[in-house]
Amino acid sequence: MTPPAAAGETTARTGTGSHGEDEDLGVQDGDLALASLFPAPSREQWQRLVAGVLAKSGKQGLEGQDTEKALSTALEDGLFAQPLYTADDQAPDAGFPGVAPYVRGNRPQGAVLDGWDIRQYHSDPRPDSANQAVLADLENGGTSLWLEVGDQGLPIDALPKVLDGVYLDLAAVVLDAGPDFGAAAQRLFKLYDERGVPEGQATGNLGADPLGLLARTGEDGRTESLLAEAAELAGTCVQRYPGIRTLTVDALAYHDAGASPAQELGSALATAVAYLRQLTDAGAGLSVADAAGQLEFRFAATADQFLTIAKLRAARRLWARVLEASGAPQAAASNRLHAVTSSVMMTERDPWVNILRTTVACVAAGVGGAESVTVLPFDDVVGLPDDFTRRVARNTQSILLDESHLGRVVDPAGGSWYVERLTDDLARAAWAWFQEIERTGGMRSALVGGLVAERIGATWERRTAAIARRREPILGVSEFPNLGEKPLTSVPRPERRGGGLPRVRRAEAFEALRDRAQEAIVRTGSRPRIALVALGPEAVYSARSSFAANLFQAGGIEGVVIPVPVESGVDAEAIRAALVDSEAKIACLCSSDALYAQHATEVARILAEAGIQRIWLAGRPGERAEEYRQAGVEEFVYVGCDVLSALNTAYAAIGEFS
Repeated sequence: MTPPAAAGETTARTGTGSHGEDEDLGVQDGDLALASLFPAPSREQWQRLVAGVLAKSGKQGLEGQDTEKALSTALEDGLFAQPLYTADDQAPDAGFPGVAPYVRGNRPQGAVLDGWDIRQYHSDPRPDSANQAVLADLENGGTSLWLEVGDQGLPIDALPKVLDGVYLDLAAVVLDAGPDFGAAAQRLFKLYDERGVPEGQATGNLGADPLGLLARTGEDGRTESLLAEAAELAGTCVQRYPGIRTLTVDALAYHDAGASPAQELGSALATAVAYLRQLTDAGAGLSVADAAGQLEFRFAATADQFLTIAKLRAARRLWARVLEASGAPQAAASNRLHAVTSSVMMTERDPWVNILRTTVACVAAGVGGAESVTVLPFDDVVGLPDDFTRRVARNTQSILLDESHLGRVVDPAGGSWYVERLTDDLARAAWAWFQEIERTGGMRSALVGGLVAERIGATWERRTAAIARRREPILGVSEFPNLGEKPLTSVPRPERRGGGLPRVRRAEAFEALRDRAQEAIVRTGSRPRIALVALGPEAVYSARSSFAANLFQAGGIEGVVIPVPVESGVDAEAIRAALVDSEAKIACLCSSDALYAQHATEVARILAEAGIQRIWLAGRPGERAEEYRQAGVEEFVYVGCDVLSALNTAYAAIGEFS
């Protein structure tokens, strides 16, 4: 009998039949140990091979760790994604699912899972429409409701109408009422009584979040009283409604302002600690375990799936550490996570791509172990969703659960060297931010004093610089825009709270330029244009003309290719005639470096004499930059250039003509 292969060893049958030994290979019983025939590679060998490849691209002299650093991807929070992870990339023991530190999930391994809670968001202020949407969602896969009520959504008194026909003992109701959470909670309690719902069967969350409201509005006048009101409600829930939580630690307020993942985590942790203190002080008098049970965390899920997975895993670890330090029993150290697809990543232009973004984000939320997931409709930034867009959002989750069975796997990312290391790095960065907030006096002081706004603002500024240079491309907006798309129309949503931290979106600067182009079409009857003056044969200029066309289309400017044969010299009159036909007031030279060296200065002077207001050259100018500038080329566009700057310069040049 042959012994089993060693760990990591691959075996195959040799087909030697009754011959017990293959004389050439020395293998007994017909088993071929493939791995044993090759020398074990080392990390140093891999680094040398990579250094050889990088040397061909101009990166000379790299050795050892410098080789890996050259291929590392910079993330936010000072983190890096390495090109290679092995068992040497150690992270703290993640434990087991269902036990502290809960990195691997709140549910024990081996449990029969039905998946996560499909939580549908409703903000339509019209009670009749909202009721129809609520019933449609619950009848077609939704399992809980998230209702925007109060001055930003549904009237509080309309709750009975909105929830008409809903089995309140089965469907959890989560409220989001801003400063009116107390009145909304009392109306919901009354509705439970009117419908005869047993207090022990009511589930959901009252959505109190005084510090989140402070972050959104910047108004601190009522924070103290709202914290006290939330603590009183928490006591009521502990005594009468054990299935209802009072407070939502809503990290979306920070994510929507442009926070990094670690800033989102650290801000949420500081908020939760403030609520824990409020609920356990002499006034409220709750135990640490009861107070912790009154909190639910809400985080953003983005299309960066690994960061989202790591963020949710780190959130559980961080909260378990806080409760451990607070003396809570281990069973109380798990936290309930609600993941919502990011609005920062959503686009108004080419919104259909949002379906792809939210699908990836939903996968990440499920893999990361969120108990509840909300997929925002793909037209969320356009206005209120309709039946179709709500259906797509709802079915995104249903397909992942019912067809992919994503909810039946416990911590599928667990054990990945990359994910475990990223989880640890992110948790440490978040803990450092949390400690800095605590040193200022806590979350309220950090918000009022401006620390949170300052740090998040700096993070978003760095990210917008990357977006402007398309280092963080936005499909359908900054990359491969469709100028012929038909915009979606929707019922406008109520104006959201403002005054505090801003709400940002990755695509907003590019979309503002697209709007400017649309205004020009309305005003003049034609779209702004740029002449792509292409030197030489198409095979030579097409790569750079396509690049330039895509770049300027990102701002709504149409590229018109003007071929310029150069075999027998440049025909100035032909160029002038083509410019008149193009109706373009700006131009970009497109060709190879070799043809630029021969003809760029001559053609640039012809363009300037023809009245072109601004001239670009596609490609890096190298040593000839000053020569081209003297001929009239004022800007250069290339991979990694500031695209937004180029587009704003273009509009400044054509402004009086558009």
